Amino acid sequence: MNKVVSGADEAIRDIEDGMTLMLGGFGLCGIPENCIAALVRKGVKNLTCISNNAGVDDFGIGLMLKTRQVKKMISSYVGENAEFERQLLSGELEVELIPQGTLATRCLAAAYGMPAVFVRAGVGTEVAEGKEVRNFDGVDYLLEHAFNAPFSIVKAWKADTHGNLVFRKTTRNFNQPMAMAGKIVIAEVEELVPAGALDPDQIHVPGIYVHRVFKGENYEKRIEQRTVRAKS
Repeated sequence: MNKVVSGADEAIRDIEDGMTLMLGGFGLCGIPENCIAALVRKGVKNLTCISNNAGVDDFGIGLMLKTRQVKKMISSYVGENAEFERQLLSGELEVELIPQGTLATRCLAAAYGMPAVFVRAGVGTEVAEGKEVRNFDGVDYLLEHAFNAPFSIVKAWKADTHGNLVFRKTTRNFNQPMAMAGKIVIAEVEELVPAGALDPDQIHVPGIYVHRVFKGENYEKRIEQRTVRAKS
């Protein structure tokens, strides 16, 4: 039951070129910084990355874009990344934009073992091109397939050695569904405690979903845009 590994390099040891990865985070919070750094060190290429956003130029997935390790991004929000924009416009990067709710629902479908779901978002838009549309009670819905990712990489606030995870605030947003959706789930955490130390009522993702966990270090915890009121 002990799922602790020595660190990020050990956790991502069997991620290979051409794989599909789910990466947690929302904006710049809850980013699995240690694992991304390990992927950059390893130099794996031609990755398909499923993430709510694509980081910024020098942080998060933006680091892998900088080193040309990402072949395709499947995301909801991709602003504030000049290198992403350059690669997209030059045809170097394939991009699939998904409504945010659909992104979350496809994660949950994978977590629940459902092959596909019907959603209303995107009906009648470019999102619907090439997809099945079915009418239920007079309303059109799109058929969206569950994600099929060999690995999910997430960042939690706290975990125990059995892999039970606790998130803080907004970091739950996509880390939680992605922590249940991958075939192999890797969790880096700020605090690692012995099994039994967590209050069962406070656990957000049960350890049954998690395969590898380690205590991360040197987290930046960036804020995307800090806005303060001028002194009066």
